[in-house]
Amino acid sequence: MTTELVVKATSLVKRFEGKEVIKDCNMNVRKGTIYGFLGANGSGKTTVFKMLLGLLIPSAGEIEILGNRSSENRDKILKSIGSIIETPVFYEHLSAKENLELHLSYMGVVNPYIENTLELVGLNDTENLPVSKFSLGMRQRLGIARAIIHNPKLLILDEPINGLDPLGIREMRELFLHLVKNRNMTIVISSHILSEIEHIADNIGVIVNGRIVEEVSLSSIKDQFPEGLEDFFFNIMSGNGGKVNA
Repeated sequence: MTTELVVKATSLVKRFEGKEVIKDCNMNVRKGTIYGFLGANGSGKTTVFKMLLGLLIPSAGEIEILGNRSSENRDKILKSIGSIIETPVFYEHLSAKENLELHLSYMGVVNPYIENTLELVGLNDTENLPVSKFSLGMRQRLGIARAIIHNPKLLILDEPINGLDPLGIREMRELFLHLVKNRNMTIVISSHILSEIEHIADNIGVIVNGRIVEEVSLSSIKDQFPEGLEDFFFNIMSGNGGKVNA
């Protein structure tokens, strides 16, 4: 497996109104892998994601995406990233296809395979149905379609399976694995459903109170925590350790 880093965040700090919410945070994501990003609510996952995307500026520290410093190359980097952060927002009166067409237009990207992308996420039969008529699960599927439509090199997905039923969760799991294997994407994904992360992740990062306290391969976790990812995670959250010898 390659050691090339798609994401390298070093000594990140983020302060809001003088309060330090991200503290000396380091993240390393290897090319061609799925990185499961875990943490309790309020631990700082979304804030880190927003800094990786350039939506928030770090108070200190440095971020490199695809070998480019984010402080100097934000526009170039964004064209190589697809993302879902919090609840996806769409043009409600437009169809799924029309929303994707507008997104590509804004990005200055030509992609004739919109129908194929909608099929990948299970929305190929929505035709002219406006997004205002979509269920929560359908909106999540469209959010994923928008994130991948321009064939990004990096996907940053914040709770992407929210609102999906068990069948939909399984379909998205298979899609993420397909994107890494067949489209050479790298994925950073957060989810409160630990079993789903356990199905797909190569490496795990755990953030506690604004600091990533552990980055380790999933295989190493399974070697030392026979009960799996949940046992590992709750050991860390309970303050009982959980450190893994990678």
